[in-house]
Amino acid sequence: MPIINQAKSAAVVVDDEKCIAEKGCRVCVDVCPLDILAIDENRQKAYMKYDECWYCMPCEVDCPTNAVTVHIPYLLR
Repeated sequence: MPIINQAKSAAVVVDDEKCIAEKGCRVCVDVCPLDILAIDENRQKAYMKYDECWYCMPCEVDCPTNAVTVHIPYLLR
């Protein structure tokens, strides 16, 4: 499974300013059917750990602070 090294190359990008994972929020992690999202233990923010996104969107739709953005490739729109 490919590991994401740069946030810019990820299909799912989390805005650290809006993410409230440090307050216990795990909505995006919990709704992801592929378990590709995780909480960074040092920063206490969500991020895309594996590049296996199905672009199903519940992480973006269910995020209470709109911190998650799913970048759907042009050919899949």
